[in-house]
Amino acid sequence: MQLHCTRPGCSRPTNVFPDLDDAATLKTVQQKFCTNCGMPLILVGRYLPVRLLGRGGFGAAFLGRDRYTPGFRPCVIKQFQPSGNLSAPQLKIAQDLFEREAEALEQLGREHPQIPDLFAFFELSVANASTQQDDKFFYLVQEFIDGQTLEEEFLRQGKFSESEVVKVLKECLKILKFVHENGSIHRDIKLSNIMRHRNGRIYLLDFGAVKYATKAAGNANSSTGIYSIGYAPPEQMAGGQVYPSTDLYALAATCVMLLTGKQHNELFDAYSNTWKWQAFATPSRLLAQVLDQMLLANPSQRLPSAQAALAALSAKPAAAVVAPSAPPPAAAPVVAPPVRRKSALPPFPLVESLGGALFTGFEGGLIAIALVSLLGTTWISGGFWLILLGILVLAQRLRVIEKIDLVILAAVTFGIVGFFGQLHRASAFVALGSSFINVLFLAIVGGLAVVTIAILFNLIYKLISRIL
Repeated sequence: MQLHCTRPGCSRPTNVFPDLDDAATLKTVQQKFCTNCGMPLILVGRYLPVRLLGRGGFGAAFLGRDRYTPGFRPCVIKQFQPSGNLSAPQLKIAQDLFEREAEALEQLGREHPQIPDLFAFFELSVANASTQQDDKFFYLVQEFIDGQTLEEEFLRQGKFSESEVVKVLKECLKILKFVHENGSIHRDIKLSNIMRHRNGRIYLLDFGAVKYATKAAGNANSSTGIYSIGYAPPEQMAGGQVYPSTDLYALAATCVMLLTGKQHNELFDAYSNTWKWQAFATPSRLLAQVLDQMLLANPSQRLPSAQAALAALSAKPAAAVVAPSAPPPAAAPVVAPPVRRKSALPPFPLVESLGGALFTGFEGGLIAIALVSLLGTTWISGGFWLILLGILVLAQRLRVIEKIDLVILAAVTFGIVGFFGQLHRASAFVALGSSFINVLFLAIVGGLAVVTIAILFNLIYKLISRIL
């Protein structure tokens, strides 16, 4: 049998003991030690670390076996092992987070089937020959979930179908409803902390950052600055108060990544502080509305709870209802939660579109002048013009060039074309106007022409969106 040393920095942590392949020996042997560093391998006489699963900022996780169970039950052994040189206050915070995870698993895991259960939490003191002092190690042992995290699935298969995302969203909301109703906030929802068991069941992992909203001293809801970039909402990143809707924001961010197959930095526009994820996906109107409400920057404007989000996902379009002839006088009317009607078409970004249209027309005019001067008015120059114009439009669509880039590129192109006209007064160029003023005039005319088309398109778009 193979056992893995849990001492941080052990240069040869893998140990093989053929005698432990015998079940009777495995159950009765007192202890085994690392052949490299002497670290005890059977933790508290019970748990056997078999292989390393991974390392994080505050520790390492091992696949283990519990030899006090008939089938040597698999488990996850987590060791508190902070990386880097932490100060005493930082080390205390890190250890508190580790103990908080054990506390959360003990309270929540035993009561909910989709949160791993806690099996053990203990401290181990081991003599250090070089320092002549005892080294202290902290461990927690939790239920092993045989499956893959959504991050692993995402990296393997790319974006999920809408039905898959809705299933994940609903399952996670049900778990969060339980977590929030028990006075806790997870605070670190992300792809790597959601796992799908081989049987399809969704689990929520890693409660190290959980906040006990009703237990913490002082400001009960204040954040400690623990968050994952790309998932955390503004109030958490600013170190302010956290709410149940803080978890909803992170869950929605997770879902839009799954829907689009894109990373958060491709979906979030820092300039406008908004998510632009619908440019990469075609979700149903209901799902898009719910996710957008969960992703609002202001926590007071988001859906307030996991239950509210579940209700919104289950909402159906209003239908005509025939009132009964004699309604019971004591029955209170049931009022459906107000749902703001949203056009089937996404809002048209007028200012951004007009700016892009002006740039495209201006550049198109400059490119046309240059091509005609070089190639003449032939189908070849026309083909090159369409290709270059298409590249410009695609670059804006993919945000390769945007905002100040448009102005800089337009100025550089104008300078090159105008300067070329001054140096090479070819007949075609003279006919078009080789001076800087003439080049500028023709480019501006092209820009205004495209802007006019964009304004007409906007009017038609608004008319259609109102009808729909």
